[in-house]
Amino acid sequence: MESLISCPLGSPCLGLLTLLQCVTLSCVSSSEALIAPSLVPRVKSSYNFGRTFLGLDKCNACIGTSICKKFFKEEIRFDNWLASHLKLPPDYYSTYPANYSDDTKSWRPVEISRLISKYQNELSDRRICASVSSSKNCSIERVLRKTERVQKWLKAKRLTPDLVEGLPSPMLRCPSQRLLDRIVRRYAEVADAGSVFMDHFTDRDKLRLLYTLSINAHPILLQIFPGAEGWPLPRYLGSCGRLLVSTSTQPLEQFYSSPAEQAADLAYQLIGIMDSLRNNDLNYFFYFTRIDAGTFGIFDNGHLFIRDASTVGVIDKQQGSLTLDSQQEYRDIFSCLVSDCRSPFPSCSAVKEKQSLVMVCKQLLPRLLKGKFPRPEQEEINSALNLCGNPLLSDQEVISAASRLKGILKPLRTCDSRFAYRYPDCKYSDRY
Repeated sequence: MESLISCPLGSPCLGLLTLLQCVTLSCVSSSEALIAPSLVPRVKSSYNFGRTFLGLDKCNACIGTSICKKFFKEEIRFDNWLASHLKLPPDYYSTYPANYSDDTKSWRPVEISRLISKYQNELSDRRICASVSSSKNCSIERVLRKTERVQKWLKAKRLTPDLVEGLPSPMLRCPSQRLLDRIVRRYAEVADAGSVFMDHFTDRDKLRLLYTLSINAHPILLQIFPGAEGWPLPRYLGSCGRLLVSTSTQPLEQFYSSPAEQAADLAYQLIGIMDSLRNNDLNYFFYFTRIDAGTFGIFDNGHLFIRDASTVGVIDKQQGSLTLDSQQEYRDIFSCLVSDCRSPFPSCSAVKEKQSLVMVCKQLLPRLLKGKFPRPEQEEINSALNLCGNPLLSDQEVISAASRLKGILKPLRTCDSRFAYRYPDCKYSDRY
């Protein structure tokens, strides 16, 4: 500073020098107070997003990167925190409530989730390294790229049933070419080319898709059967590393103690979802291999949907599915990332139409509907539940019992603003 401004001792210029030194060294805070607030640059501290927390350090053995910018621009913030100075939550949680914004002014709730737990991820990564007897510092991606399956994927122009043979996802147990083409056309982690051919997929894209299908096909189902088209699934917003972002949810188990009219509404919706999974315009038959209290969830408007699609299988009724039951199934490291390689896959031919209904009527609906209605209605409900939850009955007997239960529940629902997904339409239409 002195080399730029030379002032004789005691001259008026010295005051200017002193002021400049003050501003640059020790008087920044006091001088800022004299400046209009709108002219002061906003000092913005941000979340310390580490590559490890997001799982970016394991890419391209990850889900994707389509929503990473939202994280780093703080347009996604954990929990109800709209302040940017707060620390990240623990990395061992499987789901995180969060807020999402497109303009940093209006926020809406979303859910951030892991496809498998942190422990399962670590176990899976160790299996990958162990498959080549490598050290714990091995490159997960490099090991996977050298496998026979990945080499086939990298050369493939189209996703065909032989490329997904032996993958553990129920969605791929009975694959049809029509279903696999739908995956390629609608995969949201690449630019949509609208083609069944993978010409627009980079090697990185193919590895990410294969990894996702091997770990948990839930985000793929959200992408290829979107809620915007009427499917009972939450909206897929994107992925970053090994984290998935989707619309906010409340698990069905939180509504077990709900009042009678709300319980009737949710049970009615649940049976309706089972109907739509069996019969829909695209001629796909969806079934559950397992159901628990977290499988279904409720939107803020009261609409029920499938919260966890990881146990959903798909059979193509229109084109037919390639059954692998009688074949020597191909097994490799991708077959074993989250499951025991020695466990046999269930047979496609063993899937019955009643399968999902029996699970719902036996495991979920009794807890939702038990003891909430006047005696005549409650007895009818209990009788129908006993029938549709009986695995020894035929498909048609179970389906008929569920239909009867749905008919009992319909007049027990109310038409008011608590059920925003059908209000006020329920005032004017018998459909609701």
